[in-house]
Amino acid sequence: MTAAENVCYTLINVPMDSEPPSEISLKNDLGNCDMSAFLTSFPPLEKGDVKLKTEALKKVIIMILNGEKLPGLLMTIIRFVLPLQDHTIKKLLLVFWEIVPKTTPDGRLLQEMILVCDAYRKDLQHPNEFIRGSTLRFLCKLKEAELLEPLMPAIRACLEHRHSYVRRNAVLAIYTIYRNFEHLIPDAPELIHDFLVNEKDASCKRNAFMMLIHADQDRALDYLSTCIDQVQTFGDILQLVIVELIYKVCHANPSERARFIRCIYNLLQSSSPAVKYEAAGTLVTLSSAPTAIKAAAQCYIDLIIKESDNNVKLIVLDRLIELKEHPSHERVLQDLVMDILRVLSTPDLEVRKKTLQLALDLVSSRNVEELVIVLKKEVIKTNNVTEHEDTDKYRQLLVRTLHSCSVRFPDMAANVIPVLMEFLSDNNEAAAADVLEFVREAIQRFENLRPLIVEKMLEVFHAIKSVKIYRGALWILGEYCSTKEDIQSVMTEVRRSLGEIPIVESEIKKEAGELKPEEEVSVGPAQKLVTEMGTYATQSALSSSRPAKKEEDRPPLRGFLLDGDFFVAASLATTLTKIALRYVSLVQEKKKQNSFNAEAMLLMATILHLGKSSLPKKPITDDDVDRISLCLKVLSECSPLMNDIFNKECRQSLSHMLSAKLEEEKLSQKKESEKRNVTIQPDDPISFMQLTAKNEMSSKEDQFQLSLLAAMGNTQRKEAADPLASKLNKVVTQLTGFSDPVYAEAYVHVNQYDIVLDVLVVNQTSDTLQNCTLELATLGDLKLVEKPSPLTLAPHDFANIKANVKVASTENGIIFGNVVYDVSGAASDRNCVVLSDIHIDIMDYIQPASCTDAEFRQMWAEFEWENKVTVNTNIIDLNEYLQHILKSTNMKCLTPEKALSGYCGFMAANLYARSIFGEDALANVSIEKPIHLGPEAPVTGHIRIRAKSQGMALSLGDKINLSQKKTSL
Repeated sequence: MTAAENVCYTLINVPMDSEPPSEISLKNDLGNCDMSAFLTSFPPLEKGDVKLKTEALKKVIIMILNGEKLPGLLMTIIRFVLPLQDHTIKKLLLVFWEIVPKTTPDGRLLQEMILVCDAYRKDLQHPNEFIRGSTLRFLCKLKEAELLEPLMPAIRACLEHRHSYVRRNAVLAIYTIYRNFEHLIPDAPELIHDFLVNEKDASCKRNAFMMLIHADQDRALDYLSTCIDQVQTFGDILQLVIVELIYKVCHANPSERARFIRCIYNLLQSSSPAVKYEAAGTLVTLSSAPTAIKAAAQCYIDLIIKESDNNVKLIVLDRLIELKEHPSHERVLQDLVMDILRVLSTPDLEVRKKTLQLALDLVSSRNVEELVIVLKKEVIKTNNVTEHEDTDKYRQLLVRTLHSCSVRFPDMAANVIPVLMEFLSDNNEAAAADVLEFVREAIQRFENLRPLIVEKMLEVFHAIKSVKIYRGALWILGEYCSTKEDIQSVMTEVRRSLGEIPIVESEIKKEAGELKPEEEVSVGPAQKLVTEMGTYATQSALSSSRPAKKEEDRPPLRGFLLDGDFFVAASLATTLTKIALRYVSLVQEKKKQNSFNAEAMLLMATILHLGKSSLPKKPITDDDVDRISLCLKVLSECSPLMNDIFNKECRQSLSHMLSAKLEEEKLSQKKESEKRNVTIQPDDPISFMQLTAKNEMSSKEDQFQLSLLAAMGNTQRKEAADPLASKLNKVVTQLTGFSDPVYAEAYVHVNQYDIVLDVLVVNQTSDTLQNCTLELATLGDLKLVEKPSPLTLAPHDFANIKANVKVASTENGIIFGNVVYDVSGAASDRNCVVLSDIHIDIMDYIQPASCTDAEFRQMWAEFEWENKVTVNTNIIDLNEYLQHILKSTNMKCLTPEKALSGYCGFMAANLYARSIFGEDALANVSIEKPIHLGPEAPVTGHIRIRAKSQGMALSLGDKINLSQKKTSL
């Protein structure tokens, strides 16, 4: 339906706390008058004041909308309400005349409507412009030519009224009458063209021009040709209609592009954001020249920066991303990366996320240096601003983007690492973890940067606040410190972080009061000294401070251990073992070798002693004891085998993991590029523009498909554009039996937040069914938008009824109801046929999505609703079952394919999906093949589902239960 055909609707508001209007409630309102008197005279409409008549008229309207019949009321309203001049009454009367039946059962116009028609004519000549205009708007909804014919001279006269409100509604009335009953005003296009030439008001010109577009396109083009140079001076509403016309004309007749493309270029400079957006979209569809794409992209970027509404920013960003998907356009957009990065000034996290992803997709060797400079500045800004909940997340996004840039362009890593290393000491553990992951990958891949990274790591090591980051930093230092100086620096930093040793003795001294209670000894920077025996000793500077921050003044590693976190102690033991073994291979003097090993073993022993004591908040675990004891044994024996395991095998494992991760990323990128490539099947038809007849042009153009896909928000899914194909793919839901007097079946169309029920109703009787109404109700987060209108079905006739349902959340919903009708000539009560329930599938709202392992674990810990589903299937292969679950639930497997390859009798995988409402769904599949039951035994195990809402978890569990078993074809 075009913009011109979209007549306005009147929304009737019924208070939710009041009972639905009925004859009984009206009888109470009327002071217990008898109902027969009400049906013939309706006292409030005859004798009441204006306020009482207004309320009575509202109740009558609602009663008629609810299907009540008030046959004796029409003449009462004509006699006592129609002559009133009150504006509210006038408006309500227009609603009443719109809904009241105007014909007899045999289809002839009621005689009373002649009086109503005369009232219409008087209102069209009324001196008040509101009454004239609202009457003209009402005439757009009339479908009775007999009522309209006497009014045509008055409607024409309204085109010359002094007020623009009357003139623009007169244009709309003439257009709808011309479209429905052309014989009533055959010269409408010529009349409106003359009106358009002389009209000055923007809204009137817009309506007139829109009518010419749909009624007589040649006249619209003639007018546009005369004023094409003045288009920029027009109002925005008229400019939008001009863009629509140019779009239609150029698609229907490509030879006209050269004539109008300059006009579209000019409209890119319009002061209206809506016009700029439409003009840019039209320019992209009309031309694929680099200058046109660049102009449209620049226009989109300006819109994103200048518009304050985040929803607008996201919509326009999506258009930019669509441009990038086209291979020939990507090169043009690469030159605009720096302009795109200006969007980062927006505080909204979602906008920033999409912008960074777009910039990362467009980065090339030509612009990567500029991109990195901008991102480094943004990272530094996040450190200076006041803390906000989105600041940490934004910093994470920046770190990940810089990480990706450094991996793709290794030359940039040296510029990025020094800036990011400062964030290892950040309070936000997630951002620091991202930096640590980046540093780990960089130090493994770029050998030339290892000295720089180790140096920076030692600088920030003492400032790290998170135990998780501390463990990672210890591992990196232990693995990649290869010189004698670096190894000694690591040992110094470790001693500095542990504080005075033995730990137990120094802590007991503090508790025993050998130190002054009001003072705390804090260990300053340690200075290494060599004693007479050649061993290392630590001399610490003691300083006194108040005990207010006793916990905080402890050295970091000592604080972690006293809090009971001995996992970091196991990591420290591994690090000390690695650097001690490496030190032994670097230094030839036996005394120094033994001295270093002894110091490392002393540190491990004092930690073990601390763990066994009662000082920590939690005792050391057996696993950590075993690891530290193992490291002590390795250092005491120093066997070549252990040397290889600690100093070679660990690094090879990391190398394999990073290689597998890189291959996974390349594979996913390859799949994405294959999706973007347009594949043409051997049997696809070829359209030759020159061989297409002119009258077939409109059917061949993709204008409708583009508009429909844009409205549905799935511009890439071209196969969904064909309504016939989409209907064939849908299953027909049978609502009643074949032997019922009324047969009903429905197509269920799910389009994001809307569900459209297309119900076919068939009268299987030999009687005429009057007031045949589809009554629907919903269960779950579904809401019926409007009540379907009653129909009259002739014997063995059929009709289609459409009902719209709004969806509010991702959970299974049920639509149920019945068909009620009256049999013509029968005196019995209304008949009712109950409909079968329609179950709305959760899969229509769920889409596969990706997230990192850290994000998955965080959501898994946060989500409070869990649904555990027991595997009950006839599938005997683990991988086949996993693929079946992925296909059934629309979820994406986050576990890499390499981790799932091979066969070992069991499988564990993480699945993730996201609904169109932004709800996350997590699942963990843990399955095994019971070998003791034979090779044909089915898969067993559990699937645990977690979600933020109960409905999501339960609905997804129900879906898995229903689709677990594989049906044989």
